[in-house]
Amino acid sequence: MKSIRLEKDSDNIIHLILDNPNASANVMDRDFAESLHEVAERLQKDDYAGIIVRSAKNTFFAGGDLNWLYAAKKEDAEEFFNYCESLKADLRWLETQGKPVVAAINGAALGGGWELALSCHHRIAVDDRSVKIGLPEVTLGLLPGGGGCVRMPRLLGMQNALPYLLEGKQVGAQQALEAGLIHQTAKDADELLEQARAFILANAETAVQQPWDKPDYRMPGGDAKNPRNAQLLIVAPAMLQQKTKGCFPAPEAILATVVEGSQVDFDTATRIESRYFVELTCGQVAKNMIGTFWFGLNAVKAGASLPQGARDIESSPIGRIGILGAGMMGAGIAYACASRGIEVVLKDVSIEAAQKGRGYAEQSLQKRLQRGRIDEAGVQAILSRIQPSDSAADLKGCELIIEAVFEDRELKAQVTREAEAQLEESAIFASNTSTLPITGLAQASARPQNFIGLHFFSPADKMPLVEIICGEQTDDATLARAFAFVLQIGKTPIVVNDSRGFFTSRVFGCFTNEGIAMLGEGVNPATIENAAALAGFPVGPLAVSDEVSLTLMSRIRQQTINDLQREGEQAPSHPADKVIDHMLELGRAGKAAGGGFYSYPEGAKKHLWSGLAKEFPSGEQPAPEDVKERLLFVMALETLRCYEEQVLRSVRDANIGSIFGIGFPPWTGGALQYINQYGPKEFVQRARQLADNYGERFTPPQTLREMAETNLPLTDD
Repeated sequence: MKSIRLEKDSDNIIHLILDNPNASANVMDRDFAESLHEVAERLQKDDYAGIIVRSAKNTFFAGGDLNWLYAAKKEDAEEFFNYCESLKADLRWLETQGKPVVAAINGAALGGGWELALSCHHRIAVDDRSVKIGLPEVTLGLLPGGGGCVRMPRLLGMQNALPYLLEGKQVGAQQALEAGLIHQTAKDADELLEQARAFILANAETAVQQPWDKPDYRMPGGDAKNPRNAQLLIVAPAMLQQKTKGCFPAPEAILATVVEGSQVDFDTATRIESRYFVELTCGQVAKNMIGTFWFGLNAVKAGASLPQGARDIESSPIGRIGILGAGMMGAGIAYACASRGIEVVLKDVSIEAAQKGRGYAEQSLQKRLQRGRIDEAGVQAILSRIQPSDSAADLKGCELIIEAVFEDRELKAQVTREAEAQLEESAIFASNTSTLPITGLAQASARPQNFIGLHFFSPADKMPLVEIICGEQTDDATLARAFAFVLQIGKTPIVVNDSRGFFTSRVFGCFTNEGIAMLGEGVNPATIENAAALAGFPVGPLAVSDEVSLTLMSRIRQQTINDLQREGEQAPSHPADKVIDHMLELGRAGKAAGGGFYSYPEGAKKHLWSGLAKEFPSGEQPAPEDVKERLLFVMALETLRCYEEQVLRSVRDANIGSIFGIGFPPWTGGALQYINQYGPKEFVQRARQLADNYGERFTPPQTLREMAETNLPLTDD
């Protein structure tokens, strides 16, 4: 057997030892399926007291083989369905063969690993932080296809099972025990095995059955026909639609599987599950999400976009950093760093401003304390690491400085010189600028090779992405240390080359400008915002412009005009510019100013400002699909231009950055994957239509025209 070792101990107990020889974790691949089938055939001819399923790895079982799932095609659907049914038949044999079966869970049991554990009669987990139990398949556009959608509702009831299935909820050992997912916890591996043996020896003479196989079984809370679940079945589809906007097929398929499966016998329910699973796996959305959120994300975090020189450099963790500017961004970065054990000097022009920045961390921690996610000692430990300051002298000993002051070139130059005077030669200076080229900002530095861009996203403590920007003189050692620092504070780094707006700000600006331009054209503002939601964007372009502030958008535009004039170039204009200027004339600069495109009544929900109808009268309305695709296409095309100009170093960084940093719809797999899945030929044709109707910004760039000729996707391979 390739993936399972079969051993029998002195008590006549069979040990199925999961030990994938080709990877550091056990996965539900073809080798495992063949090994499990061989186990079932062999044990049918054997006599034994019971079975312990345990792992030789640090984890119990990692889940499905994503390489295989990613490769599944629609033409393979029948073969794939039969394979799924065969594997589940062997899992079904495990729980119906009559002898007690125990899952000895020593680490993470996720996805297919948890489904394997669910097919055991008794589940014991080590009470350790490494234990994670759950079914995260929905986060990759899939459903649990190894019996999870059938066994979880039969174990917990429909309502209690849905958070694990629809949200990918994961729990530790104690939470799993309290929820009824496992039966016992053990303090260590030895006690784990001892308890497993004890259960089998106590039940060796009993015809052990799963709860759902007993004649008197009733699903907890009732099945789908039970009146107690009527409200759930009425409300749940609408809530799903509101949350997914129809962009994600997996949650809908999961709900359908659970509801339909609850009304039939176990074996029929598993066939229903297999059909939905195969449909999702062979579908495009799952391909998009697996490709980006699994393969792409792992490659990005492993440094695939780093040059070889930076990859070869080992960087020690940062112990002390200085942050210049204690506004919303600086305060969020300080909290993120202090939460990861880093000493922070939070400097501003006054001690009062610096203390206010520290107050952001205090408020956030108090919320966590009230929710029971941290204790008082933990709160004080984090706060003690943030030192408010108004003196540059306090920056001595900092290994990294992050400048987070206003988008003003002269101000940034001033604080750069002031801070560098206090630093060791090896210290790194990073600017959190969102638009100003790093090479230009580095001119104020005495050590431009140590100067780099670290672009955080607001709120910095919550947003998962950091865009690392290399200037012309940034060396590999600085890049390597910056990359390691971003990972150290639990963020995802993408690496880009220098240009105005870099990648994320440049593409994000296309999104906000397109929405604002449509308003100026007479498109109803509700249509714009609703179309964005239906396309899968988390926030509409008008709402997010209010959050950013029209004042900042205007200031960035003016800085760009000044810089380009200095270089003898003319700044491009955009149809959104007039709308922004008019809103500023009206005194409606955004949320912080009390109102912008939206009104923000105290104690009530925000709503679109009624004055928009007068200031920007609605005309003939475009097709809703045009509004959606203008937002999607304008971002995808600008992302492709960034790639064409080598601002972006990889397709992976483009896809990860567009989703994690600027809210491109996750179902697409990212801005460049959106082009791939749309089809390059079809994308070019549609882009030309949009260009004819709405402006040259939709004109396909050279790279896209070349893709259309071959109709091949853009990849890093």
